[in-house]
Amino acid sequence: MSDLRTSGARRGLALISAPLLYAVLLLAAPMAAIVAFSFWTQDYLTIDKSFTLTNYREAFTDPIYRELMIRSLKIAGLVTLVTVLLAFPVAYFISFHVPAGRKSLWIFLVTIPFWTSYLIRVFLWKVILGYNGVLNSGLMGLGVIDEPLTVILYNFNAVVITLAHAFAPFAILPIFVSLERIDRSLLEAAQDLGETRLSAFFRVTLPLAMPGVVAASLIVFIPTIGDYVTPRLVGGPGGLMIANMIQTQFLKLNNAPMGATLAVVAMVIVTVIALIFVALNRRYLRGRS
Repeated sequence: MSDLRTSGARRGLALISAPLLYAVLLLAAPMAAIVAFSFWTQDYLTIDKSFTLTNYREAFTDPIYRELMIRSLKIAGLVTLVTVLLAFPVAYFISFHVPAGRKSLWIFLVTIPFWTSYLIRVFLWKVILGYNGVLNSGLMGLGVIDEPLTVILYNFNAVVITLAHAFAPFAILPIFVSLERIDRSLLEAAQDLGETRLSAFFRVTLPLAMPGVVAASLIVFIPTIGDYVTPRLVGGPGGLMIANMIQTQFLKLNNAPMGATLAVVAMVIVTVIALIFVALNRRYLRGRS
């Protein structure tokens, strides 16, 4: 019996060795290089590989870096909140109110934004939110406003709106999967015991759907804080994020160690926030059980 287990373990190891090596080469190796770069310094084309914490001291003390990081966290947090709040009703409607034979069609429609380039979608929002764009022209035509709004483009708000739209499908799908796994008989039992539909939603449906909500939140939050295309195109000076500074350090200022340092700091902060979020969710679920 032990020989069979050993041979099975060897076959399993042989099967995963190739993808494991592939993942290490494409993920772990570049990550290790970034971390190593963060402890070096660069003078134009010359990289000094002497160990130093100068870059980290500058990253935490320079007000520009601190402001960009705080703004990035605010944007990512608000985008995550808005996206999940808007995605949950859509996923709930598809799961509970769409006939089983048509659910695949609705999921297909949700994925339609993926058919177009991310850049095209950002440019479309730029056209919609522009000074003479679709939104301003429509509101002026209806007599709602007398002059075009200037608070919906090239600022914090434009970045949130554009990113919330771009990541909406990423939030809808995991929430939908989580809702589909809920046993409908539990909801019937809750109503038989005197719960209203609203109270049954908050006491049964929502706790059981929390794994999907957590997954959607992390899927949206993590890539949002690293986005630099949308802030560059629609954010303006007030909508730039830490990823824009990282790009500038690598490509314009020729300071790869500083760019690597900012990347490492951002990754650590995002990791800590994600772990705290997961821990709070587990505590919430334990309290509900």
